[in-house]
Amino acid sequence: MSALRIERDDGVLRLTLARPETRNAFDADLIAELAEAFVDVGRSRAVVLAGEGQSFCAGADVEWMRASADLDYEANVADANALRGMLDAIDRCPAPVLTRVQGHALGGGAGLVACSDIAVADASAVFGFSEVKLGIIPSVISPYVLAKIGPSAARRYFVTGERFDAATALRIGLVHEVPTDLDTAVEAILGELRTSGPRAARHAKRLVLDRPDGPETAR
Repeated sequence: MSALRIERDDGVLRLTLARPETRNAFDADLIAELAEAFVDVGRSRAVVLAGEGQSFCAGADVEWMRASADLDYEANVADANALRGMLDAIDRCPAPVLTRVQGHALGGGAGLVACSDIAVADASAVFGFSEVKLGIIPSVISPYVLAKIGPSAARRYFVTGERFDAATALRIGLVHEVPTDLDTAVEAILGELRTSGPRAARHAKRLVLDRPDGPETAR
């Protein structure tokens, strides 16, 4: 059974992380599915990334991380490159990417939020770059997060690994809106995107992606 639900609706590609039993934590299979889906958006006017159940994404799957401890150096590098490729596919996706966040968005899950063009979060959402709590560092997601929240906020939240609320995520620029009704806000933004010229929207996104201080130069 696929860990990613794919739906197309009125020019919108809707991608839903479908591992609610793990709070939508990603493993090698989900990483590969996400990368493929974001490369193959076709003529979609926009992409909505969401998570099934109570959480958006809790980051990397614990069992997958434990298994990686038994892998050799080359295999771990390959896993890291696959994760980077997936994040890059989201970041460089030609269509605007709108992320809907509820519950937890931790570690790599917060990295997914940072890669999106527009992010809206429920007021009860919880964020965090929790890698240091596990004795590792957020190296793969760091270019995208730095481009979104800047070095000042990253210095605090990368080194403490502390969790923070949606209001803080809004203040530091990780999300753009904390609406009273999440789904209504998502549909309102999609309405704006549908009234934009699709080619113009894609080229406007490129203006931002190709700036000198973008994620590519932070690596």
